Amino acid sequence: MKIGNLDLGPRPVMLAPMEDVTDSSFRLICKEQGADMTYTEFVSADALIRSIASTTRKLHIDPAERPTAIQIYGREVEPMVEAAKIVADAGPDIIDINFGCPVKKVAGKGAGAGMLRDIPKMLQITEAVVKAVPQLPVTVKTRLGWDCNSKIIVSLAEQLQDCGIQALTVHGRTRSQMYTGEADWEMIGEVKANPALKIPLIGNGDITTPQKLVEAFERYNVDGVMVGRASIGAPWIFREMTSLLREGKIEEIPVAKKFALLRRQIRESIDRIDEYRGILHIRRHLAASPLFKSIPNFRPTRIAMLKASTFQELDEILSYIEHDIIPDL
Repeated sequence: MKIGNLDLGPRPVMLAPMEDVTDSSFRLICKEQGADMTYTEFVSADALIRSIASTTRKLHIDPAERPTAIQIYGREVEPMVEAAKIVADAGPDIIDINFGCPVKKVAGKGAGAGMLRDIPKMLQITEAVVKAVPQLPVTVKTRLGWDCNSKIIVSLAEQLQDCGIQALTVHGRTRSQMYTGEADWEMIGEVKANPALKIPLIGNGDITTPQKLVEAFERYNVDGVMVGRASIGAPWIFREMTSLLREGKIEEIPVAKKFALLRRQIRESIDRIDEYRGILHIRRHLAASPLFKSIPNFRPTRIAMLKASTFQELDEILSYIEHDIIPDL
């Protein structure tokens, strides 16, 4: 699959952009585990042009994690154009426009998935950004529509293509669904089956197992697949998915390797911020990790793990789980 001049190879598997999740450290780990491409946390155009430090830090890309896309969002043309130029100077491989975030603080203000209620402005922003950064491919990530009565993605995909984007990612839910219900891959398949669509189509939504990944490619014929929430607390999922996709069998990841990856995430989060806030940041990964899902009577240990405030305390709890609990399962 090619996006502009960027060749990602056949059937690429990508790490989806996720706020407070896809920082540089996590992206690099996922890349090492088999992700073919990574996306940054989304970047507010308004905050970027005001040089807000916490936003500009999101533009950092480790050379080892490439190829990487920086994703921007906003609701007005001029700030999005200016932000795209700033992002281009940071040197990503792709600029992605977020027209899919469903959360109220974004969509409720007309940005993200809120743009699905103002298609003319969505197209105006897209065309303006494409023209502003001719040196980079511009892509879009969006949803099926605003709600069940306005699933417009098949025709919208053509309109976005006409604006000059070089790939499209579709999350198989409407904005109204948020993250509830099941992603509609049949409709994603309809978008791909449209003979007027010439750009690559990337599918997204509910890809939680290697088997679902393979089905997405084989049944719906998408060009790429984006994996989001299933990777939180489990960056090794890319190794499992790509091994089944390309070798026909799932590579078994040793439990010790999984714990080592979680510890690395903790250390690098602390190094990037500080011990207190770094551990706060990583708790989302620990809470979501499938490593702890099948452990009986785990609640007290889980509470202790999520309350730990130092690396030493957290490391001791993880060692207890790894060596004293899991071997007995």
